[in-house]
Amino acid sequence: MITVVVVDDEPMVCAHLRTILGSADDIEVVAQAQDGAEAVEMVVRHRPRVVLMDLRMPGVDGLTAIERIGELPDPPAVVALTTFDADTYVIRALRAGAAGFLVKSTPPEDLIGLVRVAADGHTVLSPSAARRLVAAGADGAQRGEDARRRAASLTDRETEVLACLGEGLSNADIAKRLHLSEATVKSYVSRMLVKLGCANRTQAGLLAHEAGLVRH
Repeated sequence: MITVVVVDDEPMVCAHLRTILGSADDIEVVAQAQDGAEAVEMVVRHRPRVVLMDLRMPGVDGLTAIERIGELPDPPAVVALTTFDADTYVIRALRAGAAGFLVKSTPPEDLIGLVRVAADGHTVLSPSAARRLVAAGADGAQRGEDARRRAASLTDRETEVLACLGEGLSNADIAKRLHLSEATVKSYVSRMLVKLGCANRTQAGLLAHEAGLVRH
């Protein structure tokens, strides 16, 4: 069972998300919260696998909550909820450790599938959205230089894996493309995240775009 905590300061949004997710046999919304502080409390209490986190809330906002949740032992996958996919808050949330983002207008059937993807530890972020987010960054030139410097520490094979992450590929897809086993790909990803100083594969995927490793 995929346990989920829903966080939004609009009760109607929480109710809507709870209804949609509750229609899936393998998903259970175990709690909801209306601000970031309450969200952290619910995560500590219920230990969910996935958190759907609104970013713009009064009091403790979603960005701060994502950072606090990331400091917990064995943190859940946190997916940012937003209205626009080029929101600068989203960029900051992904760099703070969010596993991806969902636009609030995401169709119900897609929402359920994407929550499953997040629960499996994969990126909830399309390559086209990643490109738009990187382009929207005000400090893109400096970040590009920093990303290229960090990527230079990788081996050739690790660089290939990083580029695949930038395309949003799963471990299985990467293994097929590079003719490797999934276990080998998983090992590459784990080592690469440590070398790059990235919290998760979403951050690594964004770094791949910033370093110019992804073919547009």
